[in-house]
Amino acid sequence: MRPDLTGKKQTRITIHDLAAAAGVSISTASKALNDTGRMGEETRERVKRIAREIGFRPNALARGLLSKRSFTIGLLTNDTYGRFTLPVMAGVSEALVDHGVSVFLCAIEDDPALGQIHVDAMLDKQVDGIIASGKRVDRQLPVDLSSLPVPVVYAFTEGTPGSVSFRSDDAQGARLAVEWLIGLGRFRIAHITGPQSFFSVRERAFAYRELAGDGEPVLYGAWLEAWGHEAVDQIWSRAGEKPDGIFCGNDQIARGVVDALREQGVKVPEDVSVVGFDNWEIVAAQTRPPLTTIDMELKELGRQAGLTVLALAEGRPVEPGVRKLPCRLVVRQSCGSDAREK
Repeated sequence: MRPDLTGKKQTRITIHDLAAAAGVSISTASKALNDTGRMGEETRERVKRIAREIGFRPNALARGLLSKRSFTIGLLTNDTYGRFTLPVMAGVSEALVDHGVSVFLCAIEDDPALGQIHVDAMLDKQVDGIIASGKRVDRQLPVDLSSLPVPVVYAFTEGTPGSVSFRSDDAQGARLAVEWLIGLGRFRIAHITGPQSFFSVRERAFAYRELAGDGEPVLYGAWLEAWGHEAVDQIWSRAGEKPDGIFCGNDQIARGVVDALREQGVKVPEDVSVVGFDNWEIVAAQTRPPLTTIDMELKELGRQAGLTVLALAEGRPVEPGVRKLPCRLVVRQSCGSDAREK
């Protein structure tokens, strides 16, 4: 007989309540929920169904004692603005929630001492693993994660030798952008991007050059709208033919480019098609016209990192190395096409 909780103060439903409701022993109920032991499939499914119906939730502490796991993952980042880490964390959480694993975030700025405090706190909480994430793929976090007693996976930050790390395929994303512009009939394509010291900037510029040729110089600058505006002013102040397509290193630069073109009396997309990078919706969707851009698929990157750290925590073998995930083209009106994805 199932426990009648109607009209009573809400109390935690225990394994004893579940066993009574399902008409089985406590041992059988536990084995059914954990997919262990020998029993009929109908009994196992009935126990699980009744558990859902009465709102039974396994005690996390008891689960941890039995499995020697805490069912928590730490996410460590120096991206305090959250531009890259928040979509990564959304993917991690989405991947792990169905496995009963919680994720908690620790922001460490660029402070090694603060980083070590947070790592020690994670270890004190006996996390099953740590995901390290950051602001760029060619810099390590300012804390040593190389010899921790728990698995570490890196997502959008540089990993240690022999580690598992995930990053977006910048070269493939750049090819998507330039190929799209060429497919629209744009052949004088400029590239306005961020600082050349960034690995991702160099990868995108190399891929751009392979497809677009040497007709236009790559313009390196800051990750700012102001730089996009300034770069357009530079191009339009010189003699000769002007670009009919511009591929930008991020969406902020692209918005500055679009605004500067408008001031020059150049129509987007009729005269010049513009493509950004990042698919930062708050920028890309609010640009006028809305911005065609490359999505780095950071949520999927986080999902893969989450599943990988879970596999390592469970003792499953994982091949070390860098995994590059493909980017996606998001088409909006800055290229003269209806919004869609490729």
